[in-house]
Amino acid sequence: MGFHRRGVLSLCLALCLAAPAVAEPTETITVASTTSTEQSGLFKHLLPLFAQAKGIGVKVVALGTGQALDVGRRGDADVVFVHDKAAEEAFLADGFALKRQDVMYNDFVVVGPRDDPAKAGGKDVLEALRRIAAAKASFISRGDRSGTHAAELRTWKAAGVDLGAVKGEWYKEIGQGMGPALNTASASNAYLLSDRGTWLSFKNRGDLAILVAGDQRLFNQYGVMLVNPQKHPGVKAAAGQAFVDWLVSKPGQEAIASYQIGGEQLFFPNAAPDSKGQ
Repeated sequence: MGFHRRGVLSLCLALCLAAPAVAEPTETITVASTTSTEQSGLFKHLLPLFAQAKGIGVKVVALGTGQALDVGRRGDADVVFVHDKAAEEAFLADGFALKRQDVMYNDFVVVGPRDDPAKAGGKDVLEALRRIAAAKASFISRGDRSGTHAAELRTWKAAGVDLGAVKGEWYKEIGQGMGPALNTASASNAYLLSDRGTWLSFKNRGDLAILVAGDQRLFNQYGVMLVNPQKHPGVKAAAGQAFVDWLVSKPGQEAIASYQIGGEQLFFPNAAPDSKGQ
């Protein structure tokens, strides 16, 4: 072997030894979560940090909250990470989880045509929906049993609008996630309720703008639960609990807070102070 060849091999060996080893995940868990956590880009930010910290991979099944909880009920996920507290508490009461923990929050916003033909703009979401219904202005509903869909239906009810009585061509249920709903609203210049995180990550806005924000009724809380291994023995309880514990720990909460788009924070951590700190 010539000197040059030996030198090249020695250099390659030295570089390989100097390069930090990237450990393969020792285990992979399944997390059933919302389209908003996936389509906002939050998971792309969080999961590599979790894998680096704990050596555990995560497969995300992104669905509306109702469907994500159904996945958990069937035992086809190890963890559920969703945003419909009433539905989460029912899941817990039915024994499909043993504990629910707050993780983070953001808020919902009403977006719509920049020229606002229904004159819905402002800080009062109930008045905004009344004006949209009165004007029969085009409104896109996810219609998918998601946390956002549940929040939308609660807000129509609080506004005193009976959708069964007033529904018409102006109100369209598409049965899809937040991204497709925003695309549909953009294409048809329609109003809709969106979580702020997905809106901030959404590029195809067309003539849409945020018209209603800041109403306390638009608060959007996210929670996490390990699927009960006593109901579903196949649940990867130790690895799933490690993910839950990391999300509510100081490093996980800091990772959530650090996720920004265009200098704007998308989610705000609010795990209980007595959550695990490791």
